[in-house]
Amino acid sequence: MKITIRSVAEEAGVSIGTVSKVINNSGKISEKTRKKVFQAMQKLNYKPDAAAASLRGKRTKLIGLLVPDISNPFYAGIARSIEDRSHEVGLNVMLCSTDNNTEKEKNYLALLTSQRVDGLVVASAFRSTVLLQETIDRGIPSVLIASEIPQLSINTVTVDDYKGGYLATSHLLDLGHKDIAIISENVRSNEPRLAAYKDSMREAGIDVKPEYIMKTEATIQKGYECAKKLLLLDEKPTAIFACNDLLAAGVIQAAKELELDLPRELSVVGFDNTVLSTTTAPMLTTISQPIKQMGAKVVDLLRQEMEESKGHKERLLMAPELIIRQSTASI
Repeated sequence: MKITIRSVAEEAGVSIGTVSKVINNSGKISEKTRKKVFQAMQKLNYKPDAAAASLRGKRTKLIGLLVPDISNPFYAGIARSIEDRSHEVGLNVMLCSTDNNTEKEKNYLALLTSQRVDGLVVASAFRSTVLLQETIDRGIPSVLIASEIPQLSINTVTVDDYKGGYLATSHLLDLGHKDIAIISENVRSNEPRLAAYKDSMREAGIDVKPEYIMKTEATIQKGYECAKKLLLLDEKPTAIFACNDLLAAGVIQAAKELELDLPRELSVVGFDNTVLSTTTAPMLTTISQPIKQMGAKVVDLLRQEMEESKGHKERLLMAPELIIRQSTASI
């Protein structure tokens, strides 16, 4: 027997019109009713024809998600939280890994536009903001997550990176460390983390050594390479703040290779509180980002933009938290 919209209405105990409104995201429907309809659709394995709806000028229920690298546990967590919330509200997600490459960003934007996505969530760097501005100008609702582009009028959800950097550096200073190095990623979100590191050091009356500041890409290998350089200096640091957990894992790897006793001879702080932070040995002290809440909020902001485009854009700044584990100790 063919499953129709009437079948869904009967299963959910609502009218056909209510099911239609839920499918097309139109009208005022309570969250309870919306959930009941989606559960009925799932039970009956009913799938609306998105392509046909698109041709009628209706929504496809598809949103695009651009991340730099899905193999990075932080962006995997972001993607999962966005997918979970999207599923709750009846949206599907098309995921694209850009490697922060401008050409890939351009190609994926073209693909997503051709698929008539209803909205766009952007975590990729977009160093060429013209591409993203053109997408916004086409009327495609867009939201940034875990990154800021001040020159664009766009809803943004991010963590307070400056406060996170300050918490990380202050923790090491409180433990008595003075020779503190930093390894940051060359992306916008790491700039305030680096600024907070410098400010914390200066407030403590400690001169920042230029050789203690390193910028690189967000991989374990790059963290390892930078740490090796730092730990082979004549005056090597006693602590390293790595601006994400991937880099921190590389630091730990390098320290072990050099037979340093962690954390007695070297303290390490990461950033993100991903699954990596509890799988390293020792387990990683890190700065936690509220990934689940960020993902849910960005989807809600996107839905709001899809339903009623407003001139005013929101900039939500969420609070980071210091998670102390085994990779840091008093000097």
